[in-house]
Amino acid sequence: MNKPNDLAISATDLNDIDSNASHDNHFNSILNARLSRRNWLRGSAVTAATAVMGSMGLSACGGGSDAAAVTPTPTPTPTPEKLLAFTAVPKSLADVVSVPAGYTATALYALGDSLRAATPAYKNDGSDTDFDNRAGDHHDGMEYYGLSAAGAPLASGAERGLLAMNHEATTDEKLSSHFLHVNGGTTSLPRPAAEVDKEVAVHGLSVVEVKKTGSAWATVNDSAFNRRVTPLTDIEISGPVRGNALVVTKYSPTGTKTRGTINNCGTGKSPWGSYLSGEENWAGYFTRSATDNAARGDKSVASLNRYGRSQGAGSRHGWETGGSDDKYARWNLSKIGTSANGSDDYRNELNGMGYIVEMDPYDKTRAIRKRTALGRYAHESAAFSVPAVGQQLAVYMGDDSRNEYIYKFVTTAVWAAADANPADRMATGDKYLDSGKLYVAKLAADGTGQWIELAMSNALIQAYSAYKFADLADVLVNARLAADAVGATKMDRPEWCSVNPANGEIYYTLTNNSNRTVNPSGSSQLAPDSANPRAYTDMKGSSAQNGNPNGHIIRFKEGTGAAAATSFTWDVYLFGAESGADASKINLSNLTADQDFSSPDGLAFSPYTGICWIQTDDGAYTDVTNCMMLAAIPGKVGDGAKSTLNYATAAGGNLAVDTFIGKKPTADTLKRFLVGPVGSEITGISETPDGKTMFINIQHPGENTALANIGDPSKYTSQWPANAGYGAGKRPRSATIVITKNDGGRIGS
Repeated sequence: MNKPNDLAISATDLNDIDSNASHDNHFNSILNARLSRRNWLRGSAVTAATAVMGSMGLSACGGGSDAAAVTPTPTPTPTPEKLLAFTAVPKSLADVVSVPAGYTATALYALGDSLRAATPAYKNDGSDTDFDNRAGDHHDGMEYYGLSAAGAPLASGAERGLLAMNHEATTDEKLSSHFLHVNGGTTSLPRPAAEVDKEVAVHGLSVVEVKKTGSAWATVNDSAFNRRVTPLTDIEISGPVRGNALVVTKYSPTGTKTRGTINNCGTGKSPWGSYLSGEENWAGYFTRSATDNAARGDKSVASLNRYGRSQGAGSRHGWETGGSDDKYARWNLSKIGTSANGSDDYRNELNGMGYIVEMDPYDKTRAIRKRTALGRYAHESAAFSVPAVGQQLAVYMGDDSRNEYIYKFVTTAVWAAADANPADRMATGDKYLDSGKLYVAKLAADGTGQWIELAMSNALIQAYSAYKFADLADVLVNARLAADAVGATKMDRPEWCSVNPANGEIYYTLTNNSNRTVNPSGSSQLAPDSANPRAYTDMKGSSAQNGNPNGHIIRFKEGTGAAAATSFTWDVYLFGAESGADASKINLSNLTADQDFSSPDGLAFSPYTGICWIQTDDGAYTDVTNCMMLAAIPGKVGDGAKSTLNYATAAGGNLAVDTFIGKKPTADTLKRFLVGPVGSEITGISETPDGKTMFINIQHPGENTALANIGDPSKYTSQWPANAGYGAGKRPRSATIVITKNDGGRIGS
């Protein structure tokens, strides 16, 4: 997801920190042909409109909402809805949000927007405070929860509802979150407490009520549902890790709770109506002393190293230097206390981060819980299998870092229809998410794969020499090490995942991987393999980007046992690439100029239309276009064909890598729907239950604005959404936009 620089350490992409030094297997044998080329289509796309970029900050390609309305000709029977019946939005470097002709996009909820009438309107000049009652920063994953006209929970409510969303991070340079502070903030240590407090508060989650009046949507200030959750909010530890010695801290000597949630990225919506949030790049917020290994003298050193916090590691923002208060001390992981169990310091604080967090968006009185049974790693979204009465549920997840793994959790409980509308959503979460089995994926080169259980009963985990696991809680807290032990397959940064409601297949975005090469020379470098088959050079101007800079999307089909299956088949659905790139090694999906993309990240299937929405968070193609969102009508695993990629090796030989590629998209099955403003990531997607309103998040526009230019708006790389007429000031702000179709139809039709 968001790729901030940890400038307290180095200019390193936190997603690209490769702490996986294990020697797990990769593909090296030939794949066999797939069986079927049949394609699932919800409909064909037809339109004759021409897309032309508008000049406004929020624009529709080909014209605005004042175009003449066309009265449909009455017919005896309704015309079947045709999906993707819009003209593809062209690539763009403009500082606008562009959508197809016939659609309107409007900013709705931006960084700093007030949730309470008593909190003043946002000035957007760095002087604002009270972020406990304002929208946080870096809007990310998001879900919509319907309300009735009277304000009661109603899953089908399409004109009044709640948006629950993640606030992942904040735009920063040299420690400081510079757009939040008047003069850019302090860039040396120690950091002032007032700056630290503001930066901490813009992280976490928010819930905001939204309501449609006529054709316009707006947030509802002072709604009883509005709330903020920050890194200081009290949160329960739930599941097998609760009460374990690994999560004992000064804040919670019993190991039953932790303080807050941090760097929240992708989301999930449970079948019982709760909100799931994934904690992603949390490790970089913490520091360790240069002598901490000797002070600890135990296996916790191996755990910290595996999760990217080696001794001497500096923190992203220096929050530990804000003062002597305990809320600052908790960012220092060093063993400084004298207790044997860590109850007098924060040596174990990191073990309380890195989980799927569950919240009831409707009810503030219910405790928020970290669901430890789902494992601890750099979580993205959490996608549920299609519920079937009497069958177990699966939750699919990815670990977003180079050469990390794909996971799923299978519930012990089987699905009961009554749980779709429970009296207590969090108690229902206890039932399904606190007991079950965690699996990691191992993919074979013949297009099959195995889900390997991470449990103490697994002999490979018992025998693992690099780390001695004590119990199930230890396995879950150190899921990466457990996955190393069983030889799971290293992937090209598993990001969001989503389940196709039409057939239950699971799609994972593999955003990119700069550490894949034909001729590996170090432990972190990997040769291309069947599921991650590309290693090439992509030029961005005069700069060479090596590895798999454009990413791809892989998909799984479960074997016997549905959600509880322990085997699957797989293929590569789409490869990101420039349309003009070599079709034999790079543009393997034959993408055209209306379809090409780089670094797929956000991914969601519409439960209403079946469209697969693909969002990008890219740095490789941004000399040609800003990040984007595409609409796709996918087929199914096995609908394509085998392909062989040939690479010249350093020894003068040939490396042949076979892979399977899904059926090539057509103009009717894949096209660009949206392009965002300069420097932004397109992320977070949710729809109203009638499919007629879509909410999208625009994250960190103008993120590469230099700190030195904070006083000169003309030097901001983006001024969105101020340049679209939204809000005060000119500093760029992450924001939620609302998209509707001018004729009142469903989005994507």
